[in-house]
Amino acid sequence: MSTPIHIPTPLRPYAGGADRVSVEAATVDEALAHLTASHPGLKKHLFTDEGRLRSFVNVYVNDEEIRHLSGGNTPIKPGDELTIVPSIAGGAAAGESSATASSAVATSPPVDVPAPGRLADIPARAAAVTLSNDEIQRYSRHLIMPEVTMAGQKKLKAASVLMIGAGGLGSPLGLYLTAAGVGRLGIVDFDVVDVTNLQRQIVHGTSSLGNPKLESAKGRLADLNPNIRIDTYETALTSGNALELFREYDIVVDGTDNFPTRYLVNDACVLLEKPNVYGSIFRFDGQASVFWAEKGPCYRCLYPEPPPPGLVPSCAEGGVLGILPGVIGVIQATETVKLILGAGTSLVGRLLLFDALRMSFRELKLKKNPECPICGPNRTIHELIDYQQFCGITPHVAEPGEAEFEIAPAELKARLDRGDRLTIIDVREPHEYEINRIEGSLLIPLGQVPERMHELSSADEIVLHCKAGLRSQKALAILRGAGFSRLKNLTGGIDRWAREVDPSLPLY
Repeated sequence: MSTPIHIPTPLRPYAGGADRVSVEAATVDEALAHLTASHPGLKKHLFTDEGRLRSFVNVYVNDEEIRHLSGGNTPIKPGDELTIVPSIAGGAAAGESSATASSAVATSPPVDVPAPGRLADIPARAAAVTLSNDEIQRYSRHLIMPEVTMAGQKKLKAASVLMIGAGGLGSPLGLYLTAAGVGRLGIVDFDVVDVTNLQRQIVHGTSSLGNPKLESAKGRLADLNPNIRIDTYETALTSGNALELFREYDIVVDGTDNFPTRYLVNDACVLLEKPNVYGSIFRFDGQASVFWAEKGPCYRCLYPEPPPPGLVPSCAEGGVLGILPGVIGVIQATETVKLILGAGTSLVGRLLLFDALRMSFRELKLKKNPECPICGPNRTIHELIDYQQFCGITPHVAEPGEAEFEIAPAELKARLDRGDRLTIIDVREPHEYEINRIEGSLLIPLGQVPERMHELSSADEIVLHCKAGLRSQKALAILRGAGFSRLKNLTGGIDRWAREVDPSLPLY
């Protein structure tokens, strides 16, 4: 019996680029064993060294997660399909939303009472709201809908929504929530507009390059609808300020791009009993849901723990289709408006997967984890924690001799000019190599380093580089483990090389 296994975009490079692989198996364990036997590179991404399925990877049989069935012993019947659903870091791209969880943590007291600014209070607040003639005309296409009417539009005006991030997801979110007439919109961000943002962050424009994203976004949104209140918070989101910021808003919408902030947003929303409208993106894949512990599971129920640092690539490393955050951001905006109106069926308890390449949506069931440490009956998390530490992100402490394995662009240029014999290895992907390259470099993508290291001589001095220096660090570690010692990592990668040595190279 052949069973198809859907492979998500982040894992496709380890499955020969395939988006699905068919295997012969009677149980989920057998299917995954056959999959990793034929594609060994997948194993470390799916299983721990002890052979357990990683906590940031979920496996579904049709629309049911196996942890809620019989685990790896779940039988596979004719017609069943398996789907691997890993956690995705991207909400924008690394460093874009900049609403990142700081490692400096102020301990927050336990939250024992519901905070003001609750979704359930909106109808009462709406009763005191009036719409001007201008607003009635502006929202006329809403008012004639029986699912909205004057009463629903007043709910929108009485509602408050806090957006985390003004980047890829925050752009469509902000535009559509503003246009819909949500009365108060808060935005947390402290990044500036960069030219690489403009491929997808449609709330910003060329004239805003170098300006704070909050300033750019507020100007555009205020022009779109001057009838709403826009509050901006130019600050990092931390365990010390999250509860204070979230307390005043009915709904929090997560447009972040990193795991520490994602878990921080989740935990703060659970403690304050707020809905958390979730979205994430990577290359051509998107995910969306609504995590609301009062009504269903939270983000920790889906992904109890984050992946180890560096294992899951960010959008900055892997890229993202510029249109994708528009699709997922609009879904988040739609869910937010539905929650305010009390209309339709929300994504609470459901995970929506979008594959832009196939132009397909799939829906998977989510269930509360009875052992969840924050929303389960035996809660062990009563206050916000250090999320950098929880995600394994610690300040880098150089090991003895580590500096000897690094080389700055200026130093590399000087040595090349002197005629020193150096082997420069580019560990990026072929399509990146086509964008820009260091003259004379040899392309060996990171995933091919173990099988192609025989092409290199340990007697040669080897300089490794990638885009920003992270992938080349991994390549250096692989080669050191194989006995190579004359190694250097180009700090800052080809990005820094282009800025400091060869400005004729394009940046990407």
